Amino acid sequence: MTDNRVVTTLSLLGLLVLWVVAAALTADPQILPSPVSLMGPFWQELRSGQLLYHLSQTLIRVVWAFALAMILGLALGLAMGRSERLNRWLDPWLVVFLNLPALVLIVLCYLWIGLNETAAIVAVTLNKVPNVTTVIREGARATDPDLDAMAQVYRMSWLARLRHVTLPQLAPFIAGAARSGVAVIWKIVLVVEFLGRSSGIGFKIHMFFQLFDVAMVLVYALSFIAVMLVVEWAILQPWERRVRRWRTA
Repeated sequence: MTDNRVVTTLSLLGLLVLWVVAAALTADPQILPSPVSLMGPFWQELRSGQLLYHLSQTLIRVVWAFALAMILGLALGLAMGRSERLNRWLDPWLVVFLNLPALVLIVLCYLWIGLNETAAIVAVTLNKVPNVTTVIREGARATDPDLDAMAQVYRMSWLARLRHVTLPQLAPFIAGAARSGVAVIWKIVLVVEFLGRSSGIGFKIHMFFQLFDVAMVLVYALSFIAVMLVVEWAILQPWERRVRRWRTA
């Protein structure tokens, strides 16, 4: 564990050094400002409350879309993995939505529902549900039939079987879907905000893009990247290691 943290730290430091060198070679803060030059704008936005407000708006959308996508994807994936007949009917739909560009779904949701929070959350959720469904479906197909037979012998209820037999086997797949889900969802949320919201990191990036302010674009983008890295390292990776532990025990 310690070795992994050291490697991660050194890797990020290497990326920071590369940024510093690239900024020095460019020698134009309008194209690529150095990390040090971002500290002033970052502190100014933090003190004004703008950065925290827009971070919180984006995080709320990410949480809602993530929760809905995981719930719907888990239900659909489990049903399709357990029922080959249902899978045959729904698999073409799954393929269509997997290949439908995120931008198209976002624009359609805004046109059909309106430029509001509901449309934003629905657009992000619909973009992620197919991916979650695919991962969970493969997990449902990989469950041990002997454990299902044991549950039937002991006449376990549907809820008890789901809790004690099915979900523990699906846990690594759920963790994998969650990790990839967070990484994809927050990027789609930024696009949704860029196109049609009046708050959030994507909205601020759109605003500073129109002003050609590279420094402020980087301030808002890197702030949210930092938050998502904390979520990844502090929550998702430890959870994934924990749910996979029984397979290597």
